[in-house]
Amino acid sequence: MPAIAALEPGYYRIPLPVPLSDSTHGAMLAFELNTVRLRDADGAEGTGYTFTCGRNGAAIDAILRRDVPEQVVGQDADRIEFLWHRIWWGQHYGGRGGPAVLAQSALDMALWDLKARRLGEPLWRLLGGFDPRVPCYAGGIDLDLPLDALLRQTDDNLSRGFRAIKMKVGRPRLTEDVERVRAMREHLGDSFPLMADANMKWSADEAIRAARAFQPYDLTWLEEPVAPDDMPGQARVVAQGGVPIASGENLRTLWEFARLIAAGGVTFPEPDVTNCGGITPFIKIAHLAEAHNLPVTSHGAHDVTVHLLAALPNRSYLEAHGFGLDRFVAEPLRIEDGCAVAPDRPGHGITFDWAALERVRDAGP
Repeated sequence: MPAIAALEPGYYRIPLPVPLSDSTHGAMLAFELNTVRLRDADGAEGTGYTFTCGRNGAAIDAILRRDVPEQVVGQDADRIEFLWHRIWWGQHYGGRGGPAVLAQSALDMALWDLKARRLGEPLWRLLGGFDPRVPCYAGGIDLDLPLDALLRQTDDNLSRGFRAIKMKVGRPRLTEDVERVRAMREHLGDSFPLMADANMKWSADEAIRAARAFQPYDLTWLEEPVAPDDMPGQARVVAQGGVPIASGENLRTLWEFARLIAAGGVTFPEPDVTNCGGITPFIKIAHLAEAHNLPVTSHGAHDVTVHLLAALPNRSYLEAHGFGLDRFVAEPLRIEDGCAVAPDRPGHGITFDWAALERVRDAGP
């Protein structure tokens, strides 16, 4: 097979059309996008990416420019598992997480895209080909929206074809959260899939109190109620809160997911392909969840993740994320009657508008 001939990183700062807010990151005015373009000796190309909430993108870019090329250029692009371990152990002492694993995630995504494009196969078929129609929810980043604006946003998402909605919780007073959840339940009606995301806001005791207060409103899940490092605390929330728990977007390895599942700390494991090490470990995490009879969901990068969940029998919902790239891709995610549809284009099927991205390039200090 052709060897990897070139690696081209990109680093961009993308303003958000509307400021977004949650309980721990505060107001977000922009996000950073780091890309990887791989070319093999025959000229075939694969693309991967990762993102941040506004900081550390320069560190990711430095890793992709200075450290990764010497480990992959000249190597067989089809040996994805070999290359994953080569990068992991090559960066292990100064890595094991943070910018290093985000850089690795983007590279791994590009390798899978390159392989699928060369084979002329859509990624979801190459990875298993379960069902291209994936239930999908609109992931609102909306903690600070007034209630009337929250309901208007919800109506807009319903008009776009979504049949499941996620809202933010974690306001200064629990009574405020309960009132907003109650209003959303009344607005959407009984049995409509409604999720709530606390973004790591609470201690375990606070999360149990909140979960119990949300019980009358039939949440599909409560997401990230506590910090990701508090696995025993989250297990208490699962056992005592009476509400299903989704978590994992801030876990960085397969082994962290193994510990969380073993602790009984999650109902819906939730890897993010842009920060868990890429497609290679994402699929392993999903199979680990399947072995424990758990449904897997996702965080972020919906244009790629739709392929991953479409490959899996234990998928639940895809998140359509607030950091969407619709302005910079040729064919954004398609929603039909509550489902995201994995495209049949080769690879992940994302074609970036590189000229538009060049206008928001961050050249660094």
